[in-house]
Amino acid sequence: MTDTQAVEVQKHIRCVPGDVARSVLLPGDPARARRIAEQLEEARLIAENREYVVFTGKTKGVPVSVCSTGIGGSSAAIALEELRNVGAEVFIRVGSAGGRRKDIPIGALVVLTAAYRGDGVSDEYLPLGFPAVADLDVNNALIQAAKELGFSAFTGIGTTRSAFYAHHPQLNERLRQVGVVAAEMEAATLFIVGTHRRAKVGCVVATDSNIFLEKQPALAEKEALYMQGEQMTIRTALRAVQLLEARS
Repeated sequence: MTDTQAVEVQKHIRCVPGDVARSVLLPGDPARARRIAEQLEEARLIAENREYVVFTGKTKGVPVSVCSTGIGGSSAAIALEELRNVGAEVFIRVGSAGGRRKDIPIGALVVLTAAYRGDGVSDEYLPLGFPAVADLDVNNALIQAAKELGFSAFTGIGTTRSAFYAHHPQLNERLRQVGVVAAEMEAATLFIVGTHRRAKVGCVVATDSNIFLEKQPALAEKEALYMQGEQMTIRTALRAVQLLEARS
């Protein structure tokens, strides 16, 4: 590494300019980052530090990177900030979420168009009155990708929370009544940080649970259904990257 690169290396993701592609997939789970990398061409491990595992490769010849973010908005914001610093421009969260409508089964594919800001991080960037919305181009590419692949995708507003084990039944019910589709922990943060940093951000998730289902599957069944959904999110996100590159 040269002296110039040493100065530019990012503190947490340990990347320098040239390490990552224009488009980056952002799974929370480092293991999911590795599963995504297995589906890339010429994938190579760039860096591994704390919750951040970074790979760069290609999808049907289009350069793409993957960076895990860990759980929650704080670490996700750091990832986007530092990836933006080294040249990334387009980001797609590839995650898991809890379904929030009775018609959304476990293992379903969901494209989040916006998110309720309960993350506790995004208000450090912009006032709470500012909406957390996905980039229109990325959002449309995700929806088109799902259709091309033959996947049935739910679309709508999600809710992003900061504390996984905190219980807010009244808020959950109110959000369900207005049609919120899924609950997770990073989308609102990424949408707002993306707006702040002039980056394009979208989000596709698979449901791993749904507290509003009348019949709750056993844990093993939930996990099996989720893994099927995860594969749909990965394929959808990679196809969206290809579509966005073709339009750029």
